[in-house]
Amino acid sequence: MKSWVLNGWASSPHAWDLCASLKGARIFSYVEQLDGIPEREIENVDSLLLVGWSMGGSSALRIALKYPEKVKGLVLIAATPRMLEDKESGWRGMSVHRLEALRKGLEMTHGEGFFGIPEGKPNPYMMDTNENLSRGLKYLVETDIRAELLAFSGLKDIPVAIFQSERDGIVRATNADFLKSVFSQAKVTIVPGTEHALSIVIPELIDESCLAILSG
Repeated sequence: MKSWVLNGWASSPHAWDLCASLKGARIFSYVEQLDGIPEREIENVDSLLLVGWSMGGSSALRIALKYPEKVKGLVLIAATPRMLEDKESGWRGMSVHRLEALRKGLEMTHGEGFFGIPEGKPNPYMMDTNENLSRGLKYLVETDIRAELLAFSGLKDIPVAIFQSERDGIVRATNADFLKSVFSQAKVTIVPGTEHALSIVIPELIDESCLAILSG
């Protein structure tokens, strides 16, 4: 079984340096996701552990919907089927204004810890071209796969692990509740605090879930 990591928006592959179980995994940048590279490479893969973080979480969910026969396990980290709030349906998410503030924050900090990187741990963020940041922002604004997930009947027997921060201001904790309603077999771990970059905060818990899937 191969391991694929779908990285977050404007994030460095170093975000996964502390996850020993994912050494050697194929890490797809958000630009590669926008360019459809995972969909092109999946044709040459028989079985996959998909690990998706933030924007990469929605990419992982999209791939699982399209290629359920290839996905043998899902690890969803601060993952969301819809980033923005939807007042009509009561969906808790980010406002357009806050998402724009997030983009400006990335520009201002140049990847130096806008999200409060814990001391002594690697910075998972990097700057990219303004064009690619804008493409990623557009993806986050437009993506909504809630209906597709609710209508989906596959992947009910594979292991699924969901990790979510209790007070994450980027992806709301209620997203984990929605994903649990889709994947009733999922194990949900709610992490105290506000940290979005959980791969550098709880790498040992992520490793435990990944290794359990890979060894199963």
